[in-house]
Amino acid sequence: MKVIDTISQFRKEIKNYEHPIALVPTMGALHEGHLALVKEARKTAKTVIVSIFVNPIQFNNAVDLEKYPRTFHADSKLLTKEHCDILFYPSVDEMYPSKSELKIDFGYQNKHMEGKFRPGHFNGVGIVVAKLFNIIQPDLAFFGQKDLQQCIVIQQLVKELSFPIDIKIIETKREQSGLAMSSRNARLSEDARAVAPVLYMSLLSMAEGLKNNNFEETKAKSQELLSLTKQIKEEYIEVVEMESGKVVSKFEKGKKYGICIAAFVGNVRLIDNIIVDNE
Repeated sequence: MKVIDTISQFRKEIKNYEHPIALVPTMGALHEGHLALVKEARKTAKTVIVSIFVNPIQFNNAVDLEKYPRTFHADSKLLTKEHCDILFYPSVDEMYPSKSELKIDFGYQNKHMEGKFRPGHFNGVGIVVAKLFNIIQPDLAFFGQKDLQQCIVIQQLVKELSFPIDIKIIETKREQSGLAMSSRNARLSEDARAVAPVLYMSLLSMAEGLKNNNFEETKAKSQELLSLTKQIKEEYIEVVEMESGKVVSKFEKGKKYGICIAAFVGNVRLIDNIIVDNE
């Protein structure tokens, strides 16, 4: 595996690799969820590239950015075992040689769920992903379902900017407890980790209740489940229609929905979701 840390070096090196080229964008602190994306990419592509870059402009909380785990050496070893071809590991100065003034407005998505609670987040995501797509020019890019709204935003980005890239969304990997794998889990205290699986339990509860199309009652029961422990502070529970990416308040037959949650568990903010097919 080659480690490349500059854009110019990458552009020279990539000419020696075969298509199709797959990109797995990450912020590092890799876990089995990330490696599942690499494995899927390996099945499809001749060349697999993983990027590790903690993108400062997508953080609206300076403390969160500072505390985000950085484990490059461990990550590099994991990627070598997965036969990654290139690890693209640029510095902040390399990606942003001057202050980024560009703004990408994702419209509806900026006003709901992550867009509402993390102002400017999707602008930062959109800019860094567009830069990575431009630098690497992959044929495919792999993202995890755990960041469902981010996946919706990236699909919008690809469609509206006409990137010739096939976006692949891979199912969330979970710990034995049901807790969605996340780099942020490393920051959970022992007590917080013990109660964190309640997030997944609340999603399952809501999915079961929504079969009767009683949104308000079902949502209230899920929120009540979360409130049983003082360690969890819910920000939102919403249902998204997958095709449009919009928050809804009723089910329609023949459509797929994402039930999404965000909450602080202790002092760590976690998100999760499950997909429901209303056949």
